[in-house]
Amino acid sequence: MLHDKTAFIIDMDGVIYHGNRLLEGAREFVEWLQRTEKRFLFLTNSSQRSPRELSQKLARLGIEVDETHFYTSALATAAFLKSQSPEGSCFVIGDTGLTNALYDAGLTMNEVNPDYVVVGESHNYTYARIQEAVHLVMRGAKLIGTNPDVTGPSNDGIVPATGALMAPITLATGREPYYVGKPNPLIMRHALRRLGARREETAIVGDRMDTDIAAGTEAEIETVLVLSGVTDDDELKRFAYQPNHVLPGVGDIVRLVEGPDPG
Repeated sequence: MLHDKTAFIIDMDGVIYHGNRLLEGAREFVEWLQRTEKRFLFLTNSSQRSPRELSQKLARLGIEVDETHFYTSALATAAFLKSQSPEGSCFVIGDTGLTNALYDAGLTMNEVNPDYVVVGESHNYTYARIQEAVHLVMRGAKLIGTNPDVTGPSNDGIVPATGALMAPITLATGREPYYVGKPNPLIMRHALRRLGARREETAIVGDRMDTDIAAGTEAEIETVLVLSGVTDDDELKRFAYQPNHVLPGVGDIVRLVEGPDPG
C-alpha cells in the first residue's frame, strides 16, 4: 500500500539521525520524497529546537529541507494552549524551542500564578525548577507535557526525555499531565492539516511503538516501523498492536516502493 501514498509524516531522532550522525539511507529517502513530489512533514516529539533549527541541523548533515517541512511538539503544545486560553500564562521547564513557540502563540511567562506548568526536554532542568513546578501545580496550575517519551536516542546512547523529567512532578503532586505530542490524535490532526492530506493517502514513519506507531494506529494511518532507533524485534513483540510494515531503515522504503537498484 505504500506505493499509493502521496504524503508522509516522518519522525526524526532514530529515523533520520542519531544525535549528530546521519543514519544510513536517510539522504536517499529524502531525495526520493523530493524527486517524486511527495508531500512530507518531519513530525518530532522533541520540543528543544524550532523548525528553522531543525532545517539547519539537516543541512549540516547534508540534507537540504525547507523549514516549512517541520512540525514539533512545542508548536503543537503552543497551539493547544492558545486554543484553551488565548491570554494564558505558563511556567516553563524547557529550552528555547518551547518558550519561543509559546511566546509566538501569544502566551506569556509567569512564575507567580501561571495557568499552566509546561514541561519539555531541557538542559536547564534543576531541582529548584522542579520544586517551583510542584508548588505551582499544588496551587492550581494545570500540568502539561510536550510529549510522553521517557527516553530518546543520542550519540552516547539513551537519554531521559520529557516523560522521565515529568515523573518527579507527577509523583509529588499526584496530578497526571496532559501530553500533546505523539500519540495524541491532536498532533496528528495538526500534521495532516499542515500536509493538506487525508489519512487514507498518508503514511507515518517512526522508530517508536509507543508514540509513532501508536499515533498512526489510533489515527488509522498506514504505519512504518524502522528498526534504526529504540525499537528492536524483541520489544516489537510486546505490543498488542503492530505496524503495517517493519523495515531496517528509511532507505528500505525507497527500495520497497521502487524495487531494488538493478546496479
